[in-house]
Amino acid sequence: MERFSSDSTSLSEYRKLAKQLSQIVSGNIDRLSISKDSLAYTFETSIKAAVDKYLRAKKLSHKRHLSAADRAFLETADLERCRANIVLIVKRIIESYEAELATEDKCDYIESAVAMVDHLKLQASKRIYRVTRTMAKARAIELMEEVGISDARKRYRQYPFQFSGGMRQRIVIAIALAANPDIVICDEPTTALDVTIQAQILDLINKLKRERNLTVIFITHDLGVVANMADNIVVMYAGKIVEYGTVNDIFYEPAHPYTWALLSSMPDLDTKDKLEAIPGTPPNMIYPPKGDAFAPRNKYAMQIDFEEEPPMFEISPTHKAATWLLHPYAPKIDPPLAVTNRIARMKKLAGGVGSNE
Repeated sequence: MERFSSDSTSLSEYRKLAKQLSQIVSGNIDRLSISKDSLAYTFETSIKAAVDKYLRAKKLSHKRHLSAADRAFLETADLERCRANIVLIVKRIIESYEAELATEDKCDYIESAVAMVDHLKLQASKRIYRVTRTMAKARAIELMEEVGISDARKRYRQYPFQFSGGMRQRIVIAIALAANPDIVICDEPTTALDVTIQAQILDLINKLKRERNLTVIFITHDLGVVANMADNIVVMYAGKIVEYGTVNDIFYEPAHPYTWALLSSMPDLDTKDKLEAIPGTPPNMIYPPKGDAFAPRNKYAMQIDFEEEPPMFEISPTHKAATWLLHPYAPKIDPPLAVTNRIARMKKLAGGVGSNE
């Protein structure tokens, strides 16, 4: 910095010093850092512009005959101010490095590395890349083989009508996997398939979930599928969540009357009891009902159910339900006998497994 402020420094030395400093600063930039130091990135252009302006002003100050443009330049380019600007640029970059060194010991490098990886993943996800026809074909065949399509190279050129229902479902799964998702949403994935094919598709989804570390969201009315596939269950009615919890929470300790009604309507080969249908019809969501949407079909409904929508009541850290029956001042209502009997049978078949195990 003293060399720049000295009167004895020659013009060639100014350029040489500026070039050396630019190389040093550029070489010390951490290109992988998420937080970019703007002073370091702009130093080379800033110091070059300031030195060029100073050297031009100094060169013109010794000339007797100047053009109009040169005279106008000298009026705005004071030598001392130009030199002070060079010194200021160097001073700022030094202060920036000193501040960085002072905080270096406090830096959590593991946290920085995780943040850097997350940042790079985000940037990579925004990239739109094109593939050749050959690459696309190879990728399609690879995905077809992954979802269990035999003789994938031959099947690649066939039309949907040449595939069975189960194979078409596998192709749909392959299409979903083509984008390398973190979450796969399966909306009634086993509808219209026979029981054997259903089991194969569910096994395939479980296999892909393990191998690809996927989160799978099932949208289904088949409680048998839910019981065998899900870790956590969300019960919805009229577009709103009425109960959620773990599989054991929902099947062994249901708390919402709609969940009771769903379990009561499940076919069961172990009993000859008549299935209980849910009375009434779903609400018209163009004109949503006031209060709890399930109240008109709920034989346990209270007056407040028709007036106010219930909040989510916490039953346990993993189990919540939106029903006024869980309010501290509500009357104690036990689940229907059909539900308690079904729960007892399920626990017996599961070897006494309960919601707390």
